[in-house]
Amino acid sequence: MPSLCLDPPVTSRLDPLDERWRSRLEELLAAGMGAGADLVEIFVERNDQLSVLAEQERITSVSPALGCGAGIRVFKGNCDGFAATNDLSGPALMTALEQALGMLGLCRSASASRWQGLAALRDYGSVKEQWLKACPTVPDAAERLRQATAALDRHGRHLQARRASFARDWQEVLVAASDGTFARDLRLHQTTGLTLLAADGDHRATISRRDGRADDPDFLANWPVEDVAVSACRSAGKMLYADVVKAGDYPVVLANRFGGVIFHEACGHLLETTQVERGSTPFADKIGQAIAHPAVTAVDEGLSPNSFGSLTMDDEGMAPQRTVLIKDGVLQCFLSDRAGEMRTGHPRTGSGRRQSHGFAAASRMRNTFIASGPHKPGDLIDSIDHGLYCKQMGGGSVGPTGQFNFAVEEAYWIENGCLREDKPVKGATLIGDAVTVLPRISMCADDTALAAGFCGSVSGSVYVTVGQPHVKVDRITVGGR
Repeated sequence: MPSLCLDPPVTSRLDPLDERWRSRLEELLAAGMGAGADLVEIFVERNDQLSVLAEQERITSVSPALGCGAGIRVFKGNCDGFAATNDLSGPALMTALEQALGMLGLCRSASASRWQGLAALRDYGSVKEQWLKACPTVPDAAERLRQATAALDRHGRHLQARRASFARDWQEVLVAASDGTFARDLRLHQTTGLTLLAADGDHRATISRRDGRADDPDFLANWPVEDVAVSACRSAGKMLYADVVKAGDYPVVLANRFGGVIFHEACGHLLETTQVERGSTPFADKIGQAIAHPAVTAVDEGLSPNSFGSLTMDDEGMAPQRTVLIKDGVLQCFLSDRAGEMRTGHPRTGSGRRQSHGFAAASRMRNTFIASGPHKPGDLIDSIDHGLYCKQMGGGSVGPTGQFNFAVEEAYWIENGCLREDKPVKGATLIGDAVTVLPRISMCADDTALAAGFCGSVSGSVYVTVGQPHVKVDRITVGGR
């Protein structure tokens, strides 16, 4: 067996992932192809993360983290093997390759590979080199968070706890594959959050506000602290003394922005080829068929500027695109990655994503939303005699085939076509499943908006946005008292 020359062309974790990696990656890819693989893919990354937490007037946590590593995936037929390492030396990378090959019963061979080599480097990161240096320092972040908790104190009443948080995640990635793919990118994601607990006797209310932005070093400096604090405190004041909702089946209007979390969780995951591979989506054979009300058109894309799920390239080196999942209620396609295309035949959509080098890429959502419709938000309210307006969604859980339950953080009754802001209710939980609920989304307003979030699945936690306009669901089960 010949010895490969894998002495590292770069020796420091701080050195960039760029053209200097070509020879090392080409030798690894050639070794994998010479062993009989159909395709070999290498994902190399380094990252620089920071999180800061303020509680009351104090900074209680500062957590920096640095990391680097590589994940190597080998395909043979419809099977694949994956291995990862946080050691970027030549011998460690070769060991990872051999482990991935071994999972498929392959081993390095003395035979020469006819593989042709990598294409020219597509360097999407060259225009982003200064992003990390332009991000806020720890003192800057700490001062901004103290301003936020002070704003809560000024605008709130009966506050027992005030928290503000900031997180920054900078990542450099290099993707190389034996189909010639060779691409580099830099990513920047930042998030802020406010959480307050209000209490008065037996009355309690917890309100959160979260926001996030990609590719914007000035995000924290431009965070509208006063506006966010006023909004959170106003909601807490209303929900503190709200009645507990009465359980039943009601028509519901879901607000825009984070209201789209239900579509994301209950339906979006069922339109990923990972679910097709598992046989766990009820929509596997429904392309070209109606699965939702004709009012519903749903899109997943990675193109919206600064949105949390936007990408210059996915984690397999493919450019993102706008993918119409549902058009006028009819299923159009699935989100697909490299493995999904190989195993299901659904074409790749630039949706191969992973949390880090420690995960193999999988088909994942990016910016996923229900598109705007012809109505005004008030039209949806006017159409309901007695129902529920869900202004702010909370957390929830989703089963493997789309069964869901989601808490409603802030809600109000609708009576005789009027939104009763003087009748707030709390304790509501929306319960249903995608197959049942999608045909009941009968009206969509013209105010689609996106909200930043995180999505966990087989390839770890990734940055996404969810979204929708105000939508009317003709009937849904509301858990309560």
